[in-house]
Amino acid sequence: MIFLRFGHSYCADGMVVCIATEGGENVAKKQTSGNLALEQQRVIVIPAHDEIVARKLRVAAYARVSSSSEDQLNSYRVQNQYYSELISGNPDWEMVDIYADEGITGTSVEKREDFQRMMQDCRKGKIDRILVKSISRFARNTKDCLAAVRELKELGVSVLFEEQGIDTARVSSEMVTAIMASLAQKQSESISGNVQWSIQHQMEAGKYKLRTAPFGYTVRNGELTVNEAEAPIVQDIFNAYLSGANTKEICDRLNAQQGSNRKWLRREIDYILMNERYAGNAIFQKKYTRAELPRTVKRNHGERAMYYVSDSNAPIIPQNVFDCAQELRKRRTVSRSDEPKVYSGKIQCSCGSRCRAKTSNQIWYWSCVVHEEQRNACHIKQVPEETINAAFCRLYYKLKHHGEPIFTQMLSNLQKIRYSRMLWSEDVISLNKKISDILSQVQFLTQLQQAGGVDPDTFISSNNKLNEQLRRLKQEKARLLDTDSDDLADRTRDLMDALEDGPDFLDGFDAELFDALVEKIIVDSNECLRFRLKNGLELTEQIERTKR
Repeated sequence: MIFLRFGHSYCADGMVVCIATEGGENVAKKQTSGNLALEQQRVIVIPAHDEIVARKLRVAAYARVSSSSEDQLNSYRVQNQYYSELISGNPDWEMVDIYADEGITGTSVEKREDFQRMMQDCRKGKIDRILVKSISRFARNTKDCLAAVRELKELGVSVLFEEQGIDTARVSSEMVTAIMASLAQKQSESISGNVQWSIQHQMEAGKYKLRTAPFGYTVRNGELTVNEAEAPIVQDIFNAYLSGANTKEICDRLNAQQGSNRKWLRREIDYILMNERYAGNAIFQKKYTRAELPRTVKRNHGERAMYYVSDSNAPIIPQNVFDCAQELRKRRTVSRSDEPKVYSGKIQCSCGSRCRAKTSNQIWYWSCVVHEEQRNACHIKQVPEETINAAFCRLYYKLKHHGEPIFTQMLSNLQKIRYSRMLWSEDVISLNKKISDILSQVQFLTQLQQAGGVDPDTFISSNNKLNEQLRRLKQEKARLLDTDSDDLADRTRDLMDALEDGPDFLDGFDAELFDALVEKIIVDSNECLRFRLKNGLELTEQIERTKR
């Protein structure tokens, strides 16, 4: 039995059956196999709203200055103020953030933390539009500029370069951007050339002013003054070295000292022992920067003139102590054929056993202990130490003249890992935001002080508090980013420094170079040695056995 009610029909068993309505009449449809069929379907139209409320455009700005001079810092504050007022004053815009890098070069985007933070916010869909004063503020490298613009365009983010009037939202803007970026790159190269010319003339006159001080000194008005707290450590390093300790032992002892607030590296000890500054003299242009991009720093092996200036600063150690240290460094690079301790604990057989030194007819050999006890258990024969020495010399030559691209690529990969952590870590992103906020407060406080809105005592007190907060935030950020990859990068730089300081060719085995470069030697076979470097990289050299 079917009951009709309000355009619906109900089956006796309680199932609902739809009723089609035509001309005011209800027509019940037959139920077939438990299914309902409608002769006519009705389409219900949902009307559109009379007005569509458009979402505000999420706008950010990027500002950068290329130095920490007072004029540039003023420009930095002006840019921040300008974009804050511009974005906040547009009713159709919603301000996301003002990203600003202070005192960082524009030739490479990798060095600019806030630029990277801005790019990451774009990838997260937080930004629709970016305002930049000019292309030169955005990037002075054509490749970096175009790569960033293209990625942003794919993300649906437009960039407005105000000075050039270029809006990347326009289809034809990429060609204009490429041209303007090339001009900006040329401008950067021209400015860099002028700066280098000025520095060169200062060096020639012996009047070059340092911007950073080596350990043991402090820079005041461009002049080096002795740091009374650090100078005794420098003196202890020289005394320990002249007393017979090597750089590793000195480094380990400094790190083991109670109250040590820094991690010492062997390359830092080497740098101190080789630096003529500690005897009161200076050599300018030991390193130079390539004029062309990328502007890599190269150690000067005679490609450029160097300038020696005596009595350039107050000494920490006497000249004779420094001279004795240099003579000792030379003596420690002599042949080691009569001193097998250099390889002790560093040579291993491919079977997993250690190798030990033995002598026969006044010739030192290194032999697998398993092979010595049971010849059939291991087939690796003893290797003359002079053969190992020769293999290391060949390896050193290859690393010295062909290893830089390998190590540079390793450092680049490690740097990318570090920046990836910096960009994707929520903790680091939060710290970057806090750092940016503190910098904004510092700028606002400075503006108030310049306008006479705050008395000097209050300004100094508030500024000190902000700087202390900034220091703690940066320390926390450094702690979060400090990982094993950073240690690997440090060890790679140690290798590169050791290679740069070493000679072009070894005419004999160098014990200190070996100790600085090699962690372990594995005798892979009777024909091959595998050298494991201090940064984990493994390279092989053939065993050239002498037939007797």
